[in-house]
Amino acid sequence: MIVVMHGGAREEEIEAVIKRLEGAGFKVHLSRGVVRTVIGAIGDKSRLELQSLEAMPGVEKVVPILKPYKLAGREFKPEDTVVQVGKLRLGGPEIHLIAGPCAVESREQLLETAHAVREAGATMLRGGAFKPRTSPYSFQGLGRRGLEILAEAREQTGLAVVTEVTDQAMAREVAEVADVLQIGSRNMQNFALLQAVGKLGKPILLKRGLSATIEEWLLAAEYILAEDNFNVILCERGIRTFETYTRNTLDLSAVAAVKQLSHLPVVADPSHGTGKRALVLPLARAAVAAGADGLLLEVHPNPENALSDGPQSIKPEQFSALVGEVAAMARVLGRSLARLQA
Repeated sequence: MIVVMHGGAREEEIEAVIKRLEGAGFKVHLSRGVVRTVIGAIGDKSRLELQSLEAMPGVEKVVPILKPYKLAGREFKPEDTVVQVGKLRLGGPEIHLIAGPCAVESREQLLETAHAVREAGATMLRGGAFKPRTSPYSFQGLGRRGLEILAEAREQTGLAVVTEVTDQAMAREVAEVADVLQIGSRNMQNFALLQAVGKLGKPILLKRGLSATIEEWLLAAEYILAEDNFNVILCERGIRTFETYTRNTLDLSAVAAVKQLSHLPVVADPSHGTGKRALVLPLARAAVAAGADGLLLEVHPNPENALSDGPQSIKPEQFSALVGEVAAMARVLGRSLARLQA
């Protein structure tokens, strides 16, 4: 349930309600909006008389939340969440471009890509140091050496680093380098990992699972939010359907739907969503039109020789062209592309 406080509720009134809820065994989450404060309470409603709670000073109303996800929904937080990544703000009017290779393959490869996407207009650098792959014989990333290279790239370019964490044991070590921790589609329902990264307090980019429904995706986000970490960015990366022409089916209806259902920012990944280089640009434009707050794009200086995801990786010059077209689409919608300051 949520407890909506009056706009003029005093701090002591808010604290009294929180104390009452916690005393009844509820886990409490506070959301301070522009107009009023909302207190989210998760627990057994039978342990508390809702009418008595509604009668407390400063309380406007008590509203049960019927959806299975409590903290991710707009009932709890009507205003859009803006996730702070260093000096960057993702989830507001500006659209962010997160670009880089699928995997960190070498120092030369990553630094070349980082400088190219930085110059073209990216604000964040993606690159996997640890890569969970379908085949055990595929390239699995450079591991700790990859993290060192990512840190060097950030130092040289100022780009925020987005990289995947694949297991609890490495979460804290990856978090020491990453500005945003990515949870890949295969780990969307790795609930122990979600709780572990949630406790770290860093921004989390949560990819939708291969066959996950929107509700399952939001419930996965709920695991992170329940750890008092509201710095969650949802990522639509395509789902598995009967279609075989594309690698996945990029579900842009999910982008629009989640923007209505949840206050969390949403980015789209047209690289994984199509698996085809030629389709990345048109789907990137479409994702922005559907309301995406950012794009996650695979860029590689030499895709033909990439150790992973070469067919869906665009070249730096193609990324530069994409930036121009996406910027034009953003202007039509009254938005703009985020830029790093020089």
